[in-house]
Amino acid sequence: MMVTAVRRGESQRSVARRFGVSLHTVQRWVERAQGQRLSRVDWQDQSPGSTQAANRTSSAMETLILQTRQHLQRESDLGEYGAAAVQRALRQRRLRNVPSIRTIGRVFERHGLLDARRRTRRNAPPLGWYLPDVAADQTELDQIDIVEGLKIKNGPLVEVLNAVSLHGGLVASWPQTASVTARGVQKALIEHWRRWGLPGYAQFDNDTVFQGPHHYLDIIGRVMRLCLSLAVVPVFVPPRETGFQASIESYNGRWQAKVWARFAHLSLAALQTQSGKYVTANRRRALPRRESAPSREAFPKNWQLDLQAHPQGRVVFIRRTDAIGQVTVLGHTFPVDTHWTGRLVRCDVLLTTEKIRFFQLRRRAPQEQPLLNEVVYQLPQKSFHE
Repeated sequence: MMVTAVRRGESQRSVARRFGVSLHTVQRWVERAQGQRLSRVDWQDQSPGSTQAANRTSSAMETLILQTRQHLQRESDLGEYGAAAVQRALRQRRLRNVPSIRTIGRVFERHGLLDARRRTRRNAPPLGWYLPDVAADQTELDQIDIVEGLKIKNGPLVEVLNAVSLHGGLVASWPQTASVTARGVQKALIEHWRRWGLPGYAQFDNDTVFQGPHHYLDIIGRVMRLCLSLAVVPVFVPPRETGFQASIESYNGRWQAKVWARFAHLSLAALQTQSGKYVTANRRRALPRRESAPSREAFPKNWQLDLQAHPQGRVVFIRRTDAIGQVTVLGHTFPVDTHWTGRLVRCDVLLTTEKIRFFQLRRRAPQEQPLLNEVVYQLPQKSFHE
């Protein structure tokens, strides 16, 4: 009871927050009970609607909220059981007077179901800010990554290849027991892009699976050649830099929490089934977002990958200059700008026109990307081998 809480020393403002009512409501009830035993207060003598205000969330609704949360925690394909998810589930049951997300959150808080730590949210950088056409919402970018170090109990090690589109939120996951290889990535991306269409860019970290061996010069690996053959620009983020892979890293975390850690997987097949449910549920939820995202290009008919063809097109490396304004790309060190040291640059390797262009990057001014330098670069003619 609100009045009881105030009489026990809790502030009226705190009581208002805990019961989900206004401070004025608490003050009105405290004044009404002033100088009286609570058993003698005429609680029925009140203005229309104030009974509901005094106890806005009924005990029956509160119980239903908690039961719905428990059900979602066990059964939801998305693995989501927060206040917003509970509200959606209650609305789907066509209930009247479904509480707000904030009120449901207060119910969780009263029952000790929320993490009490305060979270400080940092402003995320603009989506794809380092690629002007992506930042302008003109083309789509797929981020691809690998989750390693998982092991089925009394079973094999597991790795998962994950993908998510930056604007549309289109996700995909491929759990497997063997290590992810360049051939495996090639097969998965062809399957994914045939079904959903081609993005303008495909973004990776600098793993040799995606990039090719690092101990040779001028290496254009299998995955890069796949992208270039489909006119998809491969993008490689800077090593040990945060933020560039935020979307895929967020999805990796959600997949591990909602699929891997949530269930006991007795086999790879069981894991793949549960992962498939989660991916399908994500795609269904993200449909409105995907419909408003930049369109994806149709996968070309009669296309075949020729790994021995000399690569053509554009490859992007995001790099940070060293102490004298240089960067290393494809095993070669190139001068950028002696006044732009320890700073980010976008390196556009233009294989068709045989040059590399270096553009200044600044998170705080993403629309300003002046050209810093341009050098001649010719990819040697040599056969592909792994």
